[in-house]
Amino acid sequence: MIQKLSVGEKVGYALGDMAANFVFQAMLALQLDFYTHTFGLTAAQAGTLFLVVGLGVACFNPVMGMIADRTTSKWGKFRPWLLWTAVPFGVISILTFSTPELSPEAKIIYAWTTYILLRVIYTVNNVPYASLTAVMTQDPDERTSISSYRQIAANGAGFIVQSLAVLMVAFFGRGNDARGYQLTMGLLSVLSVVFFIISFFATKERIQPDPQQKTSLRQDLSDLFSNRPWIVLFMATLFYFSAILVRGNVMLPYFRFVAGNANLFAWFNGFGLAALLLGVACSTAVSVRIGKRELFIGSMMLSGIFSMALYLISPHATYVIIFIEVLRQFSFGLSGPILWAMMGDVADYGEWKTRRRATGAVTGGIVFALWAGLALGGAVAGWLLSAYGLVSEADLQSAHTQAGIVLAASVYAGLFFLATATCLFFYPLSRQKNQSIANDLAGRRGAAPAAATAQ
Repeated sequence: MIQKLSVGEKVGYALGDMAANFVFQAMLALQLDFYTHTFGLTAAQAGTLFLVVGLGVACFNPVMGMIADRTTSKWGKFRPWLLWTAVPFGVISILTFSTPELSPEAKIIYAWTTYILLRVIYTVNNVPYASLTAVMTQDPDERTSISSYRQIAANGAGFIVQSLAVLMVAFFGRGNDARGYQLTMGLLSVLSVVFFIISFFATKERIQPDPQQKTSLRQDLSDLFSNRPWIVLFMATLFYFSAILVRGNVMLPYFRFVAGNANLFAWFNGFGLAALLLGVACSTAVSVRIGKRELFIGSMMLSGIFSMALYLISPHATYVIIFIEVLRQFSFGLSGPILWAMMGDVADYGEWKTRRRATGAVTGGIVFALWAGLALGGAVAGWLLSAYGLVSEADLQSAHTQAGIVLAASVYAGLFFLATATCLFFYPLSRQKNQSIANDLAGRRGAAPAAATAQ
């Protein structure tokens, strides 16, 4: 019988994503502005930092997935990493958003060191966390439900960060943005530590690989690159998160320098993220009717179109801009749970095809694409702003720079969303195929000796 999960377990699991997203959302929406407007890096320096560190640490994601697959503990393979990384995650997050009194050269070293540490600890925490979705239940629809809970929590964190963080920085800093960022991230990081620990205690691993399965790094890699759904999802994830970061990193400069009022950023994100949460809440019901692949494609096409619409709107038409963002975020929110649920489906496909389960390797490979996409998107955003002449720490920018900010937020971001949709046309797993694979695997496990369940 396919295991259904309690609401309590789903909520507990979701708190882990809220914890991670207090920092993740800050990286998406605030970090470029923090580095260029408060810390003192140029846009080009920040873009290079995002790309080099992002791509370098992204390579660690599949390695971390394989480490998690080989973890043996009384708590399971993936859960214990939430407990082990909780406190280091919080401490490093605060340090990354701190501005020490150092020389310009020393500050560059500090930025690189703390950003590398943040990205490493995030990987060590997040790859096992993401892998849990695939081993908490074998029901494809239940995985979508789990992912909906975690996306609501993640976007709840996004709502807090993107709509309140700028105000919190101003409140705590009282004219000193460096202190404001440090105290704001300090508060959010304490919450992260608490939520990771709750998530550890609330969840349970139910699906275990065949105890007689031999571990082989070479075989894990071979299985991945012969798994067509994994390859398609890898490419879609790369473009998906590039789009998020290009769009996310230029919207605060858009309101600061183009619209002329940075405080509108909070209202823009507040209404947009409320719509996104509604889209996430509707995602499971819609995907059950039309399928994950079809919903994901439609979501990305609409996200691209509504992103590009910003190019045609006057920067002073605040109500129109917010209305279009509500439509974009609702459309985007429909896709939120789908990517994470698809990772479990792809892991099932790999086990069904090869009779070997490597959940961590599958997830780690996709999360590699996630971080590579973030690195690419962050670098593209930084380089575009630099190419269009953004002057760090300046209160005004040239008309040429303002035009470049608008293009980056609309046309360039929209193209990345449309590229994601194009990739998904090649994803071969339909709703019916997923259910058939799940039933087949359930039959195999029922015929085999029961694996021990982690408590």
